[in-house]
Amino acid sequence: MLEISAEGSTASTEAFLKRMQHGDFYSAIGPLAQKGVDALISVTPVDSGETASSWSYEITREGGGISIYWKNTHKVNGFSVAIGLQYGHGTGQGAWVEGYDFINPAIRPIFDQIAEAVWKEVQRR
Repeated sequence: MLEISAEGSTASTEAFLKRMQHGDFYSAIGPLAQKGVDALISVTPVDSGETASSWSYEITREGGGISIYWKNTHKVNGFSVAIGLQYGHGTGQGAWVEGYDFINPAIRPIFDQIAEAVWKEVQRR
């Protein structure tokens, strides 16, 4: 037979769970998501500037989790220009333009900042 006993207060745990329930846990996410947009704008290759100015973000909460989606709405003939710049694309004349990884290096520091902010919130009493 296994017996478990505990002593002390559960006040810190209860406070943490209440913050989670009310969404306080993720209060720093919005400003960091915007920093991601700013980072993407600053590194997006510029021709007309339309792709760079078309970045935005969306935050969704479901199933106890949170997701950040960085979006770029600039499309030409239904094709996402940002994706074409990132991964490469064909031209109308049949040539291939090699992609350039500008998204991942720009957004990686934002992921680190988000992880740090969430960890600080977890540790907060």
